Amino acid sequence: MAADRTAEQAWESLARAHVALMRRFQVDFRGAEVSMREYDVLLTLARCPYGGARLCELNDRVLLDQSSISRLVERMDGDGLVERGPDPDDRRGTRVRLTEAGRAVLRRIGPRHAAAIAESLGGVLTKEELVTLRGLADKLLKAQTEG
Repeated sequence: MAADRTAEQAWESLARAHVALMRRFQVDFRGAEVSMREYDVLLTLARCPYGGARLCELNDRVLLDQSSISRLVERMDGDGLVERGPDPDDRRGTRVRLTEAGRAVLRRIGPRHAAAIAESLGGVLTKEELVTLRGLADKLLKAQTEG
């Protein structure tokens, strides 16, 4: 029973830290040329092979909750940040690719966002603690995606 309570406390601390950090990062995107959700899509696409992914894969890879990923991608396509097209391997699917304009946005915003992350996490945790945190988070993620 004590282990259950410890797990609950750990989860609550993790969830509260996540919410506080996300609120902090959202402040950085006020007045930016893209929203934090759009930045998440751009960064996710940039990390995909060939700068693109199927829409369903993109939905699985973004960090933020994207209940309406197709509408967001449609708007981003209209803004010239991404382009949508048929998936050559499955014509029923849609492939989304990062455009040069989208890459330029990442180059402009990325360093500032990375600095905010470094300040918020690296300013509080040591390098060793950051490595431990990453390992623990990866372990939790792996358990959820394999289970």
